[in-house]
Amino acid sequence: MSLPKSLLRPWPLLAVFLPLLALAPAAHAQRVSAKDKAAIEVLNARMAAAEKRYRDGLVLVTNNDPKGTAETDAALEDMEDVLDACIKQRGCQTHTLLTTYKRLLKEASDGGGAEEEETTVDPLDDGSDHSAVAQAIPEAQRAASLLNDQRHAFDKMVEYNPAVQAGIRRWLTDMRSALITSYENYQNMRAEMYPDWERSKLPEALLFGIMAKESNGRVHATSRAGAAGPLQFMYATGKRFGLGPDGTGFDTRYDPAFAGEASAAYMNERMRELNNNIEFALAAYNGGEGRAGRVYRQYPGRSFWDEVVYSQFPGETRDYVPMVIAAAWLFLHPKQYGLEFPKVDVHPASLRLARDSSIYELTICLGNGGTREGFMRALRNLNPRYEAEAWIPAGTMLKANTRIVSLYNRHCVSGPRADLARTLVRADVNAAIKRTALTGTVAVGDVTPVAGVPTTVASGEPKPAEPKAKQAREYRIAKGDTLGRISQRYQCDLKKLARANGLKGPAYNVRPGQSIQLESCKK
Repeated sequence: MSLPKSLLRPWPLLAVFLPLLALAPAAHAQRVSAKDKAAIEVLNARMAAAEKRYRDGLVLVTNNDPKGTAETDAALEDMEDVLDACIKQRGCQTHTLLTTYKRLLKEASDGGGAEEEETTVDPLDDGSDHSAVAQAIPEAQRAASLLNDQRHAFDKMVEYNPAVQAGIRRWLTDMRSALITSYENYQNMRAEMYPDWERSKLPEALLFGIMAKESNGRVHATSRAGAAGPLQFMYATGKRFGLGPDGTGFDTRYDPAFAGEASAAYMNERMRELNNNIEFALAAYNGGEGRAGRVYRQYPGRSFWDEVVYSQFPGETRDYVPMVIAAAWLFLHPKQYGLEFPKVDVHPASLRLARDSSIYELTICLGNGGTREGFMRALRNLNPRYEAEAWIPAGTMLKANTRIVSLYNRHCVSGPRADLARTLVRADVNAAIKRTALTGTVAVGDVTPVAGVPTTVASGEPKPAEPKAKQAREYRIAKGDTLGRISQRYQCDLKKLARANGLKGPAYNVRPGQSIQLESCKK
């Protein structure tokens, strides 16, 4: 198997640091203290560790392990940090650390075989006057060149300009929380959404950027215009790519796997039509493919950022394009911006329910488990067919991850936390109302006791010896009602209630105004 060129050739980082080498004071002209020597030893050790991490990452890539690319990327960023620190450190021999890069380049060239026939030029020996180059680059431009290291294929497919930088600023300030939430949600859904993008060789960062801007990774997100799901497909567009009602009452636009597959097909179609221009493809995704295609054909060879092209798109699209690219950029280069994404357990696993449960109940009994906010969003995103409060029958297989499965087996099958979670999800505010014979107080939604029927002192409910007083009643569905909530409120057997009213699982969809019979209900 041949390794990706982006992993074998860390040239872009060399190009970034060459201009800065001329700015570093000559080592022999400086006095080096013992403290400086100790700092230099630390930098040398860090570079060695980064090199080892890079090599280990290449082994993972060779074995088709998806972690390989992330490891090599992280290792290169570590090397970049070391070189930057070396330039600032008195007495640090920058060229010594750069030998690591030269060694990696040579090994990549030696190992490439017949597939790597391109001429290899050592950037350290290009004969140019690096001092003159450095002096010719304004400070702002030099800073931009450091931020845009051109190390990923995506970097070369888009323009890194002030509009994108402004988008990055927004993601890193008032939208930072949304960005981190989007990252967590994406990592939990990556195994569902990314495979079709990977097969199509579309940039993963682009998928993340679209998802972050469209929904923050919430699969049940909807818009006023009618878009739905993690990637916000409109009904008509979704239908063209196989999304929509599946006959059970579920809209597959909400399913991350189906949405990922459809979005890959859509972006492939747009990229072919628009000559792989990501900005125009994003403009089509947001503002309609008709407009984007017309503008692209009307101004052939023009950039999206060309004023005459840019002005053809509405303000929403002009905001959307750089914001998606900015999110994608941060996905690839978090460390450069001081951004630390949380570590997320991304090992998919199946969870078989040992007893009837709901996502609400699971969320409570699972606890936080080392996460920021627990597992409710992960469970909802991976199992979009189920409402959070709906009771899911025992034996049902849910999509989860290994961490969730481990916590479920430990806390949710039986025991005090499982019992507590069951009590909490079944808690009914109406049960807190105290009823007395003097006031006759009853809670909203309760059935007034029939005169002459004995009731218990504590609750006012008919005594168990009088079950004949309980008959199936009619209930009209209100806005926000689900069959799961109704079954909890009136203590019904969910399956019997659904069967009596001809409702099919697993969603048991009901609509406002619909009348149902409260069959098998105790209240």
